Amino acid sequence: MQRRNMLKALAAVVASGAFVASFSAQADDKVIKVGTISGPDAQIWQVVQKVAKREGLNVKVIEFNDYVQPNAALDAGDLDANSFQHQPYLDSQIKQRGYKIVNAGLTYISPLGVYSKKLKSLKDLPQGAKVAVPNDPSNENRALLLLQSQGVIKLKAGAGTNGNNATPLDVADNPKKIKLVELDAAQLPRTLADVDAAAINTNFALAAGLQPTKDAIALEDVHSPYANLIAVRAKDKDQPWVKKLVAAYQSDDVRQFLKSEFKGSVVPSF
Repeated sequence: MQRRNMLKALAAVVASGAFVASFSAQADDKVIKVGTISGPDAQIWQVVQKVAKREGLNVKVIEFNDYVQPNAALDAGDLDANSFQHQPYLDSQIKQRGYKIVNAGLTYISPLGVYSKKLKSLKDLPQGAKVAVPNDPSNENRALLLLQSQGVIKLKAGAGTNGNNATPLDVADNPKKIKLVELDAAQLPRTLADVDAAAINTNFALAAGLQPTKDAIALEDVHSPYANLIAVRAKDKDQPWVKKLVAAYQSDDVRQFLKSEFKGSVVPSF
């Protein structure tokens, strides 16, 4: 009888161990669903997937064609993470829609740069220089923040941050009395012969044959607010898989891919 009870107890222990092993295996096999945008972002995530797999993390990439759905899907629980936006955009979405989504780590920036056919440095701007900037709120704000970071102008306190897009009316100090010329972003490369400098988005710079890391006389910092990020639900931010996912993106494999594939149009922010 005693031996039979011992065998039953042993069987129970073995069964319990098998259940724990099975549960652990299921936990390790969890598929992390990441939403991103079709195109370059999806290309980058193909590399991230491979790195994550080596570290025991299974990542499924789900592609979207607009900027609204990925945050809605993440908030609803249909995604575990997304990767397509910068902090100002995420802040605006949280403000508008009440999402409980947070920044888990930076990815890359497509830097806005200042270009010139006349100058080699913004320090060489003459008195009364003409500087062209995009006329849409978001990119004009980026341009003014970049000019401020370079010491060309100074904005009023609070302007350009926390969702408050700056305009030329927010310039508080302008030592060289530069004239800010507001133009459609796509037109800016064509104005370089007529102005002293122009702040141009990367996509329009590349289309005009300009290489950001080579031709710009000033570039946004890689850790600027406009660096893209990986977002997760606030309740998941401390989950072990989040740390693994961010580490997979911020790996040497991905860094080298960004540098070789995009040649300065996409710059690592990690």
